[in-house]
Amino acid sequence: MGPEAYAFGDFLFSAKQKYWQILPMGPTGYGDSPYQCFSAFAGNPYFIDLRLLEEEGLLEKADFAGRWGGDPQRVDFSLLFERRRPVLRKAWEGFRDSGNFVDPEFLQENEGWLEDYALFMALKEHFGGCSWLQWPQELRVRDRAALARYADILQDGIGFHIFLQYQFDRQWKPLKRYLNDKGIRVIGDLPIYVALDSADVWASPENFLLDDAREPLAVAGVPPDYFSGTGQLWGNPLYDWPRMEKDGFSWWRERMKKTASLYDVVRIDHFRGFESYWAVPYGERTAVNGRWCKGPGMKWIRQLQREFPELPVIAEDLGILTAEAEKMVRDSDYPGMKVLQFAFDSPGKNPHQPHTYSENCVAYTGTHDNDTTEGWFSKASHATRYRALEALQLRPNERVSEAGIRTLMFSAANLIVIPAQDLLGLGGDCRMNTPGTLGSNWQWRLLPEQLTPEMGARLRCLTEESGRIEMENNG
Repeated sequence: MGPEAYAFGDFLFSAKQKYWQILPMGPTGYGDSPYQCFSAFAGNPYFIDLRLLEEEGLLEKADFAGRWGGDPQRVDFSLLFERRRPVLRKAWEGFRDSGNFVDPEFLQENEGWLEDYALFMALKEHFGGCSWLQWPQELRVRDRAALARYADILQDGIGFHIFLQYQFDRQWKPLKRYLNDKGIRVIGDLPIYVALDSADVWASPENFLLDDAREPLAVAGVPPDYFSGTGQLWGNPLYDWPRMEKDGFSWWRERMKKTASLYDVVRIDHFRGFESYWAVPYGERTAVNGRWCKGPGMKWIRQLQREFPELPVIAEDLGILTAEAEKMVRDSDYPGMKVLQFAFDSPGKNPHQPHTYSENCVAYTGTHDNDTTEGWFSKASHATRYRALEALQLRPNERVSEAGIRTLMFSAANLIVIPAQDLLGLGGDCRMNTPGTLGSNWQWRLLPEQLTPEMGARLRCLTEESGRIEMENNG
């Protein structure tokens, strides 16, 4: 959240872009996926800029000098895990020993989740990083006396994790304000599910479908689809929707309140899961043997709309949609998503073909789960490539990714979102995530020199040419 983030905001402003969509910003665990976080409320300490802590006098440059990976275009998560915590710990010790304190207003604003999260993380460190399901029984079931005893023992660790959340908040808010002042709105990404190994499940097990040992009865995923022949086994615990409904969906309301404070627009991942969700028996190795179960549907969505009437929401409605799920998306009146890469797999009418878009949708060349457009095209079948070339009508010396962006710009969709890799015309080696795999995902990183003034000018001209912004009178 340091200078490079502000510089990216400047690039968007110069190119006359109005939105910046980001991946979930929660603290990631094993696999480094932002969709499997230790908390649905907390921020990821990896985003805290160490140079800003240096400006506060909490660190010296020597504390974080040196290499943080061998390839600047790929995040080295193992090295971050190894090196970053000691540096942040030193910043905390300087903060603590100087007599500083966390702003009481911040503590009050986050009182519903912060203490449980900080204790959860301190306990996780105390027990060597293992899942809370492997902690002593008294802590697994949150025995009050045991919690009080460990809270006293781990007081400094709890303070450390509260400090990290405080610093995340202090760095994010000015950045978002800077973007908003330039007319740029931030689209945040809200995963529908939370991780099993999370403060959310540990602190509020009553909200989830767990057995007496606090293990899931079933876990989340999706059946076989475009991305995987055996489905996607996400492994997240499922919500106890009937129990949640009894208290007016209070946990979800608090989660949305926090989310609305961070972002200007919220994309809800796997939105169709509110209508019905794929439940896979716990212990299965793939998502094939699941079944559809009914979700809260419009009961929850109407509650959300009453509680947050001014919050713009994007409904991620990709994947297998039943007639009931499609109706729920329509009834919500939230814009759904269209993905250009899905438009050419078969002949005939396809809802992802740009000429079929309504205004009330958000169109993407691809998402974080897709290959880059150049990578997708290079691997597509001959028939798919033929249909794509027929529809996109490439201009001389134009790449497929450029033609895709141009096509979406001239579509009826109210909002167009372009992955940075497609803006740069990068190949499949720069793909963000391959669903169902571990080890090489979420690592791609944009380099400052890749976004040139010339690229910004071309993007601005295309945005003007397509009528998405008014052209300036230069005469």
